[in-house]
Amino acid sequence: MTPTTMKAIRLHAFGGPRALRYEEAPVPVPAPGEVLVRVRAAGLNPPDWYVREGMPGVPDAFKPSFDLPLIPGTDVSGVVAAVADDVRTFAPGDEVMGLLRFPDPMQSGAYAEYVTAPAGDLALKPAGVDHVHAAALPMSGLTAWQYLIDVGHDRPSPFQEARHRPVRLDDTTTVLVNGAGGGVGHLALQLAAWKGARTIAVASGAHERFLRELGADAYIDYTRERPEDVVRDVDVVLDAVGGPTSRRFLPALKRGGSLFPVYVGEFDEEENARFGVTVTGTQVRANGAQLAELAALVDAGTVRVAVDSVHPLAQARAAHERAAEGHLQGKIVLTVD
Repeated sequence: MTPTTMKAIRLHAFGGPRALRYEEAPVPVPAPGEVLVRVRAAGLNPPDWYVREGMPGVPDAFKPSFDLPLIPGTDVSGVVAAVADDVRTFAPGDEVMGLLRFPDPMQSGAYAEYVTAPAGDLALKPAGVDHVHAAALPMSGLTAWQYLIDVGHDRPSPFQEARHRPVRLDDTTTVLVNGAGGGVGHLALQLAAWKGARTIAVASGAHERFLRELGADAYIDYTRERPEDVVRDVDVVLDAVGGPTSRRFLPALKRGGSLFPVYVGEFDEEENARFGVTVTGTQVRANGAQLAELAALVDAGTVRVAVDSVHPLAQARAAHERAAEGHLQGKIVLTVD
């Protein structure tokens, strides 16, 4: 029988990692179309700390409203504990993984012993993939997939009117991934290689061996040289760092090339046109069917999910402190006993 209370990480006020409180909370009840998941692991993502801080710097027009207290987290792997009467795709005992409800809301309660999830956001966890690595995959993997392989939805980014269209990747294309050592970057690098593209990884020197093992054809240590000074005629730049400096990659692209900043950047349409480059982005959205395709690639060994560090749920503060240090190699994951 499912208990009525559980341990969870809750946020009662916005702030630093110390705002995360490990405490009792009620077990949620699945609504129609949902399942109740007994969480075994939860992955950390940048929206977790953006929300924890109250999303400073985000214009009010784009800032979602949050009802406190809230339980952070959107990436989960666990075991189905119960299903709503109308759910036929999953049954109690199934091992599942998912990005829950994102981006509406930005947080869905994954930092807890139990969480509810729309059935359509979930995929079966392959038996050969443990819960830690399964929880590390959803948001980062779907971001890489929706940028490079298939968007899977027709909703525009809240930050631009232009619709994002992935570029066809094959052995005639070259893809540069900036921030290749991080959660999105290391998966994007492998997806590009899976499609046959030549890949260039940009990260600090500490990640070179790791990224070459993942299939990087070329490597640029940004602490030694600037990629925009040494690279030309690239077909696609996926900038997993993004932000105000993303436009620096425009000279590295060939005419007709594409720059995909994962985090919103500052661009000038006239400058983009002068370089003959398309700049678009999208906002990752939960998609159980796409996640199932990614899971199959991981299960087959085609894609490897890297884990930077693992922390018990009760030590979520330490996990967020690790995230703040930066220079991650893969993902940070919380485990739930």
